[in-house]
Amino acid sequence: MNPKAFLSQESEERQLFTARIRVAVGVALALLLVLVGRLAYIQVGRHAHFATLARDNLTRPVPLPPARGLILDRHGVVLAGNFPAYTVSIAPRAVPHLTQLLTHLKGLIGLDSRDLQRFRHEVQTHDSADFLPLRRNLTSVETARLAAHLPELPGVRLQAQLRRNYPLDGLADAVVGYVGPITMAEAAHHALRYAGFHDVGQTGIERLYQRDLMGHMGYKDVEENARGRLVRVLKRVPGRPGDNLYLTISAQMQAVAEQMFKGRRGAAVALNPRTGAVLALVSSPTYNPNPFVLGISRRRYAKLTDNPRAPLDNRVLNGLYPPGSSIKPFYAYAALQTRWFHPHRRVLCRGTWHIPGNNHIFHDWLPWGMGRIGLEKALEESSDVYFYKLAYRMGIDRMARYLEDFGFGHVTGIDLPGESAGIVPTPQWIQAHDSPWYEGETIITGIGQGPLLVTPLQLADAMAALANHGVRMRPYVVRAVQNPLTKAVHYEKPHADPAIPHHRPNSDTLLVDDLTHVISGSLGTAHIIAHRLPYAVAGKTGTAQLWSAPANGKYKGPRLHSDALFTAMAPVPDPRIVVAVVLEHAGFGLHSAIPTKIARALINLDLLGHVHVRHAPKTLVARFAKERLSARAQTLEARTRRAPSRSEDQAG
Repeated sequence: MNPKAFLSQESEERQLFTARIRVAVGVALALLLVLVGRLAYIQVGRHAHFATLARDNLTRPVPLPPARGLILDRHGVVLAGNFPAYTVSIAPRAVPHLTQLLTHLKGLIGLDSRDLQRFRHEVQTHDSADFLPLRRNLTSVETARLAAHLPELPGVRLQAQLRRNYPLDGLADAVVGYVGPITMAEAAHHALRYAGFHDVGQTGIERLYQRDLMGHMGYKDVEENARGRLVRVLKRVPGRPGDNLYLTISAQMQAVAEQMFKGRRGAAVALNPRTGAVLALVSSPTYNPNPFVLGISRRRYAKLTDNPRAPLDNRVLNGLYPPGSSIKPFYAYAALQTRWFHPHRRVLCRGTWHIPGNNHIFHDWLPWGMGRIGLEKALEESSDVYFYKLAYRMGIDRMARYLEDFGFGHVTGIDLPGESAGIVPTPQWIQAHDSPWYEGETIITGIGQGPLLVTPLQLADAMAALANHGVRMRPYVVRAVQNPLTKAVHYEKPHADPAIPHHRPNSDTLLVDDLTHVISGSLGTAHIIAHRLPYAVAGKTGTAQLWSAPANGKYKGPRLHSDALFTAMAPVPDPRIVVAVVLEHAGFGLHSAIPTKIARALINLDLLGHVHVRHAPKTLVARFAKERLSARAQTLEARTRRAPSRSEDQAG
């Protein structure tokens, strides 16, 4: 081989090798520059972002829910408290196989389809890095079983919390209300205030005083590993417990009234007329609020809403009833403020009456009438004819004006949500409904029928104003607020509303004295409860007839039923308690006497410390009715001996 050719070939190979080395070095340098640039971008340009992510992977703030404030009656009986319960939560982002984990947990703690459905909804609507509740209120066995397997369950946390509890079940449910799981709308609207909270007040005191009861959320910063396991607690800031609320009501009075209703539909409210403090507030039938705490099932909730007795309705605040004859004292008060009305002037009650120039006949509840009666007897025996004539003379404008002065047609302002204003047929109301107003409607409004609708709370509030010489005290149920840490107590001050116009001296005293004959008079409509009363009671019964549609489909068409009402104050002449009771569909006879017996029990309990209610057997009611009719027959002839003059017949 030619040496020159060999050297030339070797030189070419060396040059090719050198070129390849240079290309490889260039590629390597280029890749190194890209890597260095990327590292520089990550370490310098994105340093803050990735440093934050790194810290978040190590530390996490965990909310520490505070204890919800207690709700107690005026004697310290707990109506709403808390009990310890365990909650299992999952952070979906920390779980490699969520479906397998849920299947495993289903065998440990017995998850049902409702729990899984709720959890999947939480996953779709919340950040997957957060711990989302899977199931609350685990049993002790489930808690122990889950704690034993917790090390092998990544992203699962077992946490002890205080849950709401109502130890007396449905007692005072119309006042206390209940809490329930916070909704998405509430969480979004109050994102900062409710962060970490799971329950929120839905009705009653729980809702209106939500901010006082909820307290302030605490938190702790914890360090966790990649599997979501707690390594250590870095910082702990305890929350502030919610305030304790002391109510004005008595649990004992509540229990007595609820037991006497025996599940019948009705309402009862007792007030202190001097301060407006609510001593008892009962809406019957009651319901158990405990199932609402963890989220009541649709089937159970539908069972409550479809119940024809409507246990979820607060009849004291928004039950609208025709007041019947229980409204007559307030019309009498309006008449007593005029110069033309004389309470002792007698008016003939023949059992029927008609508007002059009109042939329509208005009937009294007693077909043969009551003879010649003044205001005292008209209230004692609840004469309709007397108040027909009184309404005709006063007119709807004066009647409506004084009813509004007593608070009818307006909310009382009680510290409970959902109060109804009722209906008073004022000229503005009549004009708004764009319908003519006839004199006959004025007449029936004069005995508490027609479009006039009131709530039991309004009846008690108006009666309290009458007992308090025209001074209206706003009803309230929260007596004091206590700081759980300092034990400092803030007492709520009674608030006075505008007083009732008072134009004639002693008119209220005269009216209250006449109302005592409703109980003490031999022909009084509430005389059945007067037996052995150690104090004087002034009151007024009422019966409202109205048509209602069938609730159970057992009969066709509307049905006439009667609601029984009773309002009372005691002891006269210096009342310390006012009671209003309504019993729906009471009719006549034994059931119609239930409101008076409930009122007597509440008054006895407040004034005497014991109930002493003697249940009236049917024979006693029958004997009372027979004696009453006999007394009427004996007095009717004496009352109608002389023919009335024309002025006397139209008086009132």
